[in-house]
Amino acid sequence: MDNSQKFLKILSGLIETGILTSQDLKKDIATSLKFKKENLINKLDLVTKEEFNVLKKIIDKQQKEINNLKKAKNKKTTKAKKF
Repeated sequence: MDNSQKFLKILSGLIETGILTSQDLKKDIATSLKFKKENLINKLDLVTKEEFNVLKKIIDKQQKEINNLKKAKNKKTTKAKKF
């Protein structure tokens, strides 16, 4: 082999190694960001949309019960004032 072929072989080997390294680096960065995102979500203690909807229905039901109790109390106090 002459010098130019050796040089091209070395250069192609470096390029291949560089490409593999950059792809590996890209995968590592993506994985790292994914774990950081999941860690942040866990720290924020977020709930799923389904859990949110269930809690919303429970709160709506409780609010209706509170309003009905207030109405009943107001009717009772209104009757008591008449006497």
